[in-house]
Amino acid sequence: MNEKRTPLKKTELEAIAAKYTTPFHLYDEKAIRENARAFHKAFSWGHGFKNHYAVKACPNPTILKILHEEGMGVDCSSLPELVLAEKVGFRGEEIVFSSNDTPPEEFIEANRLGAVINLDDIGHIETLEKSAGISEMISFRYNPGDTRTGNVLIGLPQEAKYGVTRDQVIEAFRIMQAKGAKRFGLHTMVASNELKNSYFVETARMLFELVVKIKRESGVCIELINMGGGIGIPYRPDDRAVDLNEISAGMQKLYKKIIISEGLDPIKIVFECGRIITGPYGYLVSRVRQVARKYKDYVGLDSCMANLMRPSLYGAYHHITVPGKENWPASHIYDVTGSLCENSDKFAINRPLPEIEPGDLVVIHDTGAHGHAMGFNYNGKLRSAELLLGEDGAVKLIRRAENIDDYFSTIRFPDAPVIV
Repeated sequence: MNEKRTPLKKTELEAIAAKYTTPFHLYDEKAIRENARAFHKAFSWGHGFKNHYAVKACPNPTILKILHEEGMGVDCSSLPELVLAEKVGFRGEEIVFSSNDTPPEEFIEANRLGAVINLDDIGHIETLEKSAGISEMISFRYNPGDTRTGNVLIGLPQEAKYGVTRDQVIEAFRIMQAKGAKRFGLHTMVASNELKNSYFVETARMLFELVVKIKRESGVCIELINMGGGIGIPYRPDDRAVDLNEISAGMQKLYKKIIISEGLDPIKIVFECGRIITGPYGYLVSRVRQVARKYKDYVGLDSCMANLMRPSLYGAYHHITVPGKENWPASHIYDVTGSLCENSDKFAINRPLPEIEPGDLVVIHDTGAHGHAMGFNYNGKLRSAELLLGEDGAVKLIRRAENIDDYFSTIRFPDAPVIV
């Protein structure tokens, strides 16, 4: 059972809401730092182990700086993410650039930064060579096809647009070696928000065995294995969290059995996890505008799916608490909705909650990854602020809320009609 608690009391949240207005995303710095350290400690046996935080999960420079200070790298997949990483202070192979239908300018920037370029398709070799040239270090993303199953969020590997196939992977490394690459990495990503420990151990087995195959058939020695991300978090109170120590122990056993026994040690092991690092330590704080009683009872918030898309996009569960009413009985059944003009704009459906009244604060949990980052402006909705609860207990603004001027800043209005 995962008890869902907020890091601040109702009176503290009300004071923050009075200063910044709702809705806003709030991140807990102390918890994020402690979690980052625990993640690295779990895999400390690994040669040069590092987690490259997936920037897309929470692309805020303050959060990225915290993770940089805790020894993490970053995983980027666009030009703005590369620029953001550089501005925060990430350099060289602290950055992994995972390409996806990549334009030349992104390869050029990744190469300038000295990032590990992780190619998604064998056809990207030509684009990379013509634009940025062949770098010394190159990696390929591997798609195992029907030899592995994905999960609900990411789908079947053989239907995914990502990665070189089983038939292409050996040839891909041969080509890059012939073109002058000297150092090589291997990557995969076959699940998202997965909670089974065994899944990640089996992914390690797949990659370790592939490393041996690549060496035997091409002579290429892999020096970097990127396990990808996909480690899930317990969104529901009755979800069981992954056991990082169990995953690590299983991986280490396979590393000794497969890699060390083949004389391929040392190989650097890395991850690119985002969700498990910051996800549980972010909260969307909103206020109830109205309680409507129709064919069902609806709690209408001042936030909407523009502030948190996951429930509407995936049907994802996010726990909801009402500060000050945590110990009240969940005696009412509500749909918790936003103000977007879409019937799918719901944070929860048929959710047992304490009796709610207009003006109540509501906290939506586990929004520290893929929360604010997935915001949008459809229906003229503006993105909310991001706040950091510091280790010293002070709260500071780390991204202001958008305003109407921001919304109109990129628009070019047509000339007013000439009146004759």
